Formats: sequence, C-alpha cells, structure tokens
Amino acid sequence: MSALYQKIGYTFILSFLGLSYSYGQLVDLNSDHPYKKVFVETDNFGASYLEILEQGFNQVKTDSVKFSILNDLAYYWHTRNLNTAMDFTKKGLEFSTLKNEPVWHGRFQITQGAILLRMEKLDSAQNVLELAKTKVGQSDLPFLNTQLGYVYERRGELAKAANYALKSLDLGEKLNDKKAMATAYSDLSNLFWKQGKFESGLEYGLRSLKLFEAWGITDLDYDFTLYVTGNNYLALEDYEKARKYYEHSIIIGERYGFYNNLSDVYISLVDLYSYLGDFENAMEAGRNAINYAELLENNFMIMRSWLAIGKMQNKKGNSAEAIEGLKKSITVATDDFGDAYYLSDAYNELGRAYAKNNDYKNAYSAFSVYDSLKNEVFTAEADHRISQLRTEFGLAQKESTIMLQQSQIRKQQTRQHLIIIITVLLFLLLLLAYKAISNNIKKNKLLEKKNIEKEFLLKEIHHRVKNNFEIVSSLLSLQAARIVDPNILEAMEQSQHRVHSMGMIHQKLYLGDKLSTVEMKDYFINLTDYIIDSYGKNSQVTVDIVMDELELDVDMAISIGLIVNELITNSLKYAFPEERKGNIHLALKLKGDLLVLEVNDNGIGMQSKNPFGTGFGTHLVDLLVKQLDGKMILVTNHGTSVSIEFQNIKAA
Repeated sequence: MSALYQKIGYTFILSFLGLSYSYGQLVDLNSDHPYKKVFVETDNFGASYLEILEQGFNQVKTDSVKFSILNDLAYYWHTRNLNTAMDFTKKGLEFSTLKNEPVWHGRFQITQGAILLRMEKLDSAQNVLELAKTKVGQSDLPFLNTQLGYVYERRGELAKAANYALKSLDLGEKLNDKKAMATAYSDLSNLFWKQGKFESGLEYGLRSLKLFEAWGITDLDYDFTLYVTGNNYLALEDYEKARKYYEHSIIIGERYGFYNNLSDVYISLVDLYSYLGDFENAMEAGRNAINYAELLENNFMIMRSWLAIGKMQNKKGNSAEAIEGLKKSITVATDDFGDAYYLSDAYNELGRAYAKNNDYKNAYSAFSVYDSLKNEVFTAEADHRISQLRTEFGLAQKESTIMLQQSQIRKQQTRQHLIIIITVLLFLLLLLAYKAISNNIKKNKLLEKKNIEKEFLLKEIHHRVKNNFEIVSSLLSLQAARIVDPNILEAMEQSQHRVHSMGMIHQKLYLGDKLSTVEMKDYFINLTDYIIDSYGKNSQVTVDIVMDELELDVDMAISIGLIVNELITNSLKYAFPEERKGNIHLALKLKGDLLVLEVNDNGIGMQSKNPFGTGFGTHLVDLLVKQLDGKMILVTNHGTSVSIEFQNIKAA
C-alpha cells in the first residue's frame, strides 16, 4: 500500500473515532441554531465532516437547515468525488423544486455548474450558471461569477475569465465580503501565472492570502491560493518559498480531504522536484497526484498528472517514458477537452520528446497542434486585458503607497504634537513628584524618629515590667524563707514560678526585635529549664520540646505560659516519685484555625477522679482555658497526657 493510501486510511480511522465529538460541534439538534455552517461559521473539524453533514441532513427537521446542509454536502463532495457530488446536487434540485424554493434551487444550480465545469462539461456548466443568475440574491453572485470565470479559464478565454474575477471583486467590495474579495484576487493571481506574468501573480496571491487570513477561516479557496502562490514562486525560481506554500497547502488538504487541491499541489511538486533534479521524489509526487485524481474521478486532474510526469521524464532525458506519459495525458483529455492551456502544454512537451527521440515527423505534428492551441489561449485580447490589470494594479499600488505615506505623515505630525504635550506634562509631573517625594522623605524621617522613640519607650516599659516581676518574685522568695508550714511554702513557691513565667515574657520582648509578639519555642525552653532547675530535677527529668518556631501576641503568650507552668509543675510533683526518671513532651502547633498545646509525661499517671486536684493551680488552668475559648482533653493511662485546643484568633 502506498503512503498516500495509508494516510487516507489513518484519516478515516481518526474521523470515525472523532465522529460523535465533531457531530456535536457542527450539528446540534437541541439548539436554536442547529447547524454551524462549515467553512463559514467554523473550520474546527476534521476530514469526517461530510459524513457528519449527511447524518445531520437525515435528522434535522427544518427545511432551511436541510437546504443549507445539503448544498454544503453537494459542493464539498466535489473535492473528493465528482459523481457523488452530482448525486447530492440532483437531490438538492429535486428537494428545492418540491418545496417551491427558487432561491435554493438557484444555489443548487451554482453548485451544479461548479461540478459540471470540473467534469469538463463547460457548455452545460455555463448554461446552468446563467439560469441560476435569475434566482439567487446579490450575496450569491460573487460565488456564481467565480464559477463562470472558471468556465472561461478552462476554455482558454483568459480575458473573459479576468472580467468575471473583477466582477466578483467589485461585488465583494460593495458587500464588504472579505471571502469574495480574497477569492477574486486568488483567481487573478492564477490568470497572471497562466499568462507568464509571475511577479504580478505573486502580488495578487499574497494580497489574497492576507484577506483570507483576516477573514479567519481556513477553507478550500485559501488552500488553493497557497497552491497558486507557490506556483508563482516556483516560476520565479524561488524554490524554497514555493515548497513552503505547497507544504502548507498539503496540510490543509489532508485535514479536510480536499483531494482536488492535493492533486494540484502534487502536480506542482513534480515540477519543483524536477527543477531540483530530485527525480525520485518527483515520481512519488506524480503517483500521489494520479491517486488523488482517480479518487476524484476527475479526468482533468488525471490528464494534468500525466502531463507533469511526462514533463519530468523529458527533463530527466527519458524521452520514451515522456512520450508514453504524454500520450496518456492526451488520451485522457480526448478531443472534447475544454482546457486549451494544459492541452497545448501537453502537445508542446510531446513535440520536444519526439524531437529528442529523433522522431521529427511526429514532433512536427505535435508542435503544429501546440501552435494552434496556444493561439487560442494567448490571444492579443487576453494579453491586453492582463496588461491592463497589471497597470491598474500598479496604479492602485502607487495610490495606496501615496495614501499610506500621507497617512504616515499625518500620524507623525500628531505623534510629534503628542510628544511635546506629554513632555511638558511629564516635566510638570516630575516637579510635583520631586516636591511630593521631598515632603514624604521629611515626613518619613520624622515618623522614623518617632517610631524609634516609641520603640525605645516600649522596650523600656517591658524592661521595667520585667524588673517589677523580678521584685515581686524576690519578695515572694523572701516571704517563703520565713514560712514553716509546707503547704503555704509550696503555694508561695508556685506563685513565684507564675510571676517568673510572666516576667520572662517581658524580658523576651525588650531583648527581641519585635515588641508585640513572643517566639514560643525559645520561651518554652527557658521556662522549662527554670522550673526543672527550681525543683532540682535536672538529672531526673528531661523535657522534649517538639515544635516549629511560632509567634503569638503578648496576651496569649502569657496565658499559655501560665498553663504550661502549671502542667509542668504538676508533672514534676506527681509523675516521678522516689527519684524515678522520666520525660516530659511539650508542643504547641498550628492545626488549621486551631492552636493545639500538648503536655505529656511518661510518669506513673494519676489514679484519682480529679488528677489535678482541687487547688488554685487547677482552678487557674480551668480559668485560662475558658479565657482562651479552649477545650482540654486529659488522658491518665501510662502517664499523664494533656491536650488543649483553642482558637488561633490572637496568633501573630
């Protein structure tokens, strides 16, 4: 199987797999607008779109939608198979007659004319297109005139073909129809190319592509214009640019299944590779051109494919193979072949092949036919009309250049005035900004000075509060030294610890960089060291503080510090009797919007119903937990474990 048929196979597989998804994109029976018109409203689909349209046609109920889908089916099937396209067209003509819809009947006649001319039935195509003129609206006329232009182009009447292209262009400009204007420029580009006016052909081709790209839909005519522009580049011997445009055209043709354009491009690639001396790729391109033409059942394309192969064999020096290919081309054309341009080319190449093969009699005969056909195509009228077009195009270019220059001068003058105004405004703004910045610098310096003073005062306050706590602690210590009753002595010592825990908070504040928050991990380390040292249990009990650094505001830090003081003290008093060694785990962690305080020991645990007892310390812990809107969980199996959760409303 050739590479071409493999690609076609893959395309149909992918089309089948994506059919249901694409169906929803193009046809939605539940929508008020059930059909999104292909190559007008959207080009976001693949090669399976014709199958989708056929399925949609059989399901939609509204006549106007059925007409639109059926006409698109008829027209776009001509890119794959002319006979299938004609079957759909006849169905559309019958349906529009049945429904008494003369406008749609005229539109189907335009489609019929487009298919007939590609079947080389040029007279029939012209007749049906002339009949359609009386039925359709003005918006349909650019497309109709384009098809009439193709009829005359196939006949070799290039002057008349050019006139119809200009009619389409004028209508497109009046209707502001970018697609119509782009197609007209594309047709003129092709006519210039046929006349050998390649530079003008290139100008028109590029202008057409620019309009197509502004229109924004990648369709059959855009694809064809890439091919035509490539032909002009090829004739100007810019082979790389020609290849670039051909390859772009092939990508689009393969995406949508435009077999007619693919055959056209591969025919031109035969010439391109032949010029480059790459005859292997030229032959492969020729085979691809024939394969697509045969899929189309289009003798015009088949004839041109064999013509391209014959020309390639002539360049290669294989005159016998060239004669064989060119004879096939002429045989396919038959005597009724309408396109004198390509038929004259075939006889010219055949004459050269015979001459190289020393068959001068047949060469003379072929050249005679060539001369006759050439005189039909390249008439004085056609040359004059094409020359007029070149002149008009040149004048239009000059007028456009003058208008552009005038516009640029006006823009430049406006720009200069704006620059002057903006410069003055910027100067004023800079003056104002300088004044504002100067004032802000003065204010900032003043505020900075005041902030330093306030910071100093706050630190001084914290220092004095800390000193006052130390004085209170010392007084409690002195008082405790005079007390004999052990219960009172213990209460005094615990009060001293509480005061010290609060004093440590203020010590950290005046020694630290921040005046409103306390880093809790470092605070816990200092607090637990102090408590264990006070009870003289440094060698007996260790404290593990497992937490990340965490900052809290002063009020919350003092409350939590007092709770930790009570819980650690409680563990030291009851959890490790008789010099029992042990460990206390302390942690304060963020858990979502909550703060969780954990104090666990591995001591003997508490057996009573109220493990904390009923003293002041227990009462203080309860009050502080309620103050923090917290909830405490106590577990006394295998040691004592306390977990307190409270809202993190005051966390820094």
